[in-house]
Amino acid sequence: MSDEAELETLRREIAACRICRDAPAKGAARRLPHEPRPVAVISFSARILIAGQAPGLRVHESGLPFDDASGDRLRSWLGVDRASFYDRDRFAIVPMGFCFPGYDDKGADLPPRRECAPLWRQRVLSAMPQIELVLVIGQYAQAWHIAGGRGVMTETVRGWRDSLMSGRSPAVLPLPHPSWRNSGWLKRNSWFEEELLPVLRARTKMLLS
Repeated sequence: MSDEAELETLRREIAACRICRDAPAKGAARRLPHEPRPVAVISFSARILIAGQAPGLRVHESGLPFDDASGDRLRSWLGVDRASFYDRDRFAIVPMGFCFPGYDDKGADLPPRRECAPLWRQRVLSAMPQIELVLVIGQYAQAWHIAGGRGVMTETVRGWRDSLMSGRSPAVLPLPHPSWRNSGWLKRNSWFEEELLPVLRARTKMLLS
């Protein structure tokens, strides 16, 4: 298990990261359009890792991951309250991109920044060997953690049993993004609530006990 002092050093380094402003992957014209504010929760003892996409604007402003309606829905899926969710002894929260990426021309959040995951992700995951379950939210996180995840979110989530029971450690469970934009998807895919959520809640309860 990693030393708490080493994790604190890693937290400080992430908080100071400016690669998306100072050395953007696609040149100065594509740098982050605002000041970085990396948001990640790295834990010495949490057994559950939430691997999301990137913070939204509200999270960028508050510095608190999933501090929005998406977070309310995610906490409902998990069957936990805010106090438990934000207890870093219980949950680690590490998105693919640590900073709010901005909006596209249609007002939707841009994808996670390209610079972030190659620089930080493996180092952060290696620093938390105690993690037993990774909740992989959205196509970008699924593309990193599950082979064939990109672009086929529905099929990736539909194959949750194969991912969860693959024998890999830590176990991986794919989820759709809890955004309101996916409300239609949830209505069309009732199996998610009927079959997956009871397993998610039971596994969460077991790992938090």
